[in-house]
Amino acid sequence: MTADGEIVDPFGTLGQALWICGGQWAGKSTVSRLLARRHGITVYHYDFHDARAHQDRRIARRVRDGLPIRDPDPDTVWVDPAPEQMAADTIAGFPVRFEWALDDLRALVSGRPILAEGWGLRPELVAPLLDSPRRMIVMVPTDDFREHQLRVLPRAAATTHRVSDPERARRNRIARDRLVAEDAVRTANGLGIRVLWIDGTDDAEAVADVVAEHFGPYLA
Repeated sequence: MTADGEIVDPFGTLGQALWICGGQWAGKSTVSRLLARRHGITVYHYDFHDARAHQDRRIARRVRDGLPIRDPDPDTVWVDPAPEQMAADTIAGFPVRFEWALDDLRALVSGRPILAEGWGLRPELVAPLLDSPRRMIVMVPTDDFREHQLRVLPRAAATTHRVSDPERARRNRIARDRLVAEDAVRTANGLGIRVLWIDGTDDAEAVADVVAEHFGPYLA
């Protein structure tokens, strides 16, 4: 983005992109992979890039801001704060991380649409890029389906760091993820962006059918 707020999009990639965001463990990545196989589109997985490819930018930003280079103590991230504060901190950090994702996307050129998926691609951040709200969909698990995912996917509630109270860290993460998802739903509703609730009734193929129909004009 330029100093006057103009969005830089040298290859027209951002203007042609499709977007899936929403809650953790709603099946966004699975559905995106299915759409890639069906329609020959390119998928950008935000979570993978955010956790790995952007680490050098994260460190550079800390240096610029005079912050410690190392990650904070895990207890101060996962154990000590209340879930509400964790959610607020996570949401507040999304805009900077979103700019890094946009840099990645700007470098992509494809004759087919590029589908970007991930929980950090927030409706309020993506909306200025859209020529139609139909270019985005927000997938969110219902409470019951979230509980199902926690039972069958241990990584859905795990933390990758050693903490003094693993069970509290687990509860905090679950609550944080729910609050961040609720924020995405409220924002999407306010912007007229479709919210797709995932309750586990349909398998991934059926959910992909719904998302493909939503994106239909751009996949044809």
